[in-house]
Amino acid sequence: MLGSIHPIYTHAQQKTVSTPLRILIVGDSLSAEYGLKRGSGWVELLRNTLKQTHHAVEIINASISGDTTSGGLNRLKALLERTNPNIVLVELGANDALRGLPLEMTKNNMLKMVQLIKKMGAQPILAGMQIPPNYGREYTTAFKVLFEEVARTENTALIPFFLEGIADNAAMFQADTIHPNEQAQVFLMENVRKVLFPMLR
Repeated sequence: MLGSIHPIYTHAQQKTVSTPLRILIVGDSLSAEYGLKRGSGWVELLRNTLKQTHHAVEIINASISGDTTSGGLNRLKALLERTNPNIVLVELGANDALRGLPLEMTKNNMLKMVQLIKKMGAQPILAGMQIPPNYGREYTTAFKVLFEEVARTENTALIPFFLEGIADNAAMFQADTIHPNEQAQVFLMENVRKVLFPMLR
């Protein structure tokens, strides 16, 4: 479990602003390099991509393995006050579903996080998640839709499905069949990039 915050700095070759744009990532094991070699996760790949495109950006990865939306909400205010980000990517919810937690609670937590992020003057991005059909069609469908509903209600940027491109490919997962492997990280980074980069222009 990663309980600390690891800042990753990327500076433009010709810096045009006095302060880099700051991106805060609040996620779970999918963003905390669980089971991966340090520095091989999608956050590090995003850092390298930003460097190549000459964006002056500071990434603060506050992801913790095993975290839920309740945990994220509980620590969000302090994170926002400490880091003062411009953009906040919320990649949470998978552990809520794996534990069978009430969907209404997950949705309310998401709404509160988005509202708090906006109140603190930052732009939120939600990473949409989906779960396997063995959880039941009703629960599976409702879980997928809640991200869309929160994004629509709060007019928030949404990554439709964080695991797009790898979810149906067993070769993209570690032995536990839950966590993406090193090969899959470029797909996760690309799914984030497609939504994030238009916000940096």
